[in-house]
Amino acid sequence: MRLAVLTLTLALALAAAAQMDSAPAYTPKFNGDPAHSNAEFAALGYLRTVGSAQREYKKKHGAYATALASLVGSGSFTRRMVSSNRGDYTVKFQSTGKDYSLALVPKTFDAAHRAFYMDESGNIRADDAKPATASSDPVKKG
Repeated sequence: MRLAVLTLTLALALAAAAQMDSAPAYTPKFNGDPAHSNAEFAALGYLRTVGSAQREYKKKHGAYATALASLVGSGSFTRRMVSSNRGDYTVKFQSTGKDYSLALVPKTFDAAHRAFYMDESGNIRADDAKPATASSDPVKKG
């Protein structure tokens, strides 16, 4: 009886340890989804929303917005999106009016949190070890 209890306890401990080591795998949200996690999916959505808002803003004003707050009401950009704290990411925005760049830097780099960069070209770039720049590799479709 003691051996059975010991064996069962050991089996449960091994199962619990195995479960902790394996985080749930990310399920792509659409065909070609390049995200590696839900946090990346949200970050990429933010980049696309800012890009769309900047294109709309430029059509209306003849130049890109020089502050994120100026984009409120352009496309689906909301007041809440002005904050530089985007959950697992921090936003870095720069604009001269003639061009702009947007970088999302993860608070912790790991397999589920790459850094992203986008400029007025609309191309999204990523780096898994340091903040992404214009020279980083383009994000590949999943």
